[in-house]
Amino acid sequence: QVQLVESGGGLVQPGGSLRLSCAASGSIFSINTMGWYRQAPGKERELVATINSGGSTNYADSVKGRFTVSRDKAKNTAYLQMNSLKPEDTAVYYCNANIRTYSNFRSNYWGPGTQVTVSS
Repeated sequence: QVQLVESGGGLVQPGGSLRLSCAASGSIFSINTMGWYRQAPGKERELVATINSGGSTNYADSVKGRFTVSRDKAKNTAYLQMNSLKPEDTAVYYCNANIRTYSNFRSNYWGPGTQVTVSS
């Protein structure tokens, strides 16, 4: 069994910063790509940023220069540092990870999400 748990969401004023964490636990043999997605009310879930096992990153155009994705492979944890936050960044943020288990089963896993609200 594999679990992803996000933390670090909350309410922040425009221009502020938040740091999200995503911890993976369970029967994990290896993790390939870890990523962050978000879903605003009435909108589809969208990619925010990803980081692969080699450390290569990919960002949505809307967050480039403001958000930074990173990971600690030893802790099976990914982070999303969000700076210069805007009201349009308000959404539920989800962590995703492509994980191979010790039973040699590979799949994409999702966390339950954490709310980020940017408002004055």
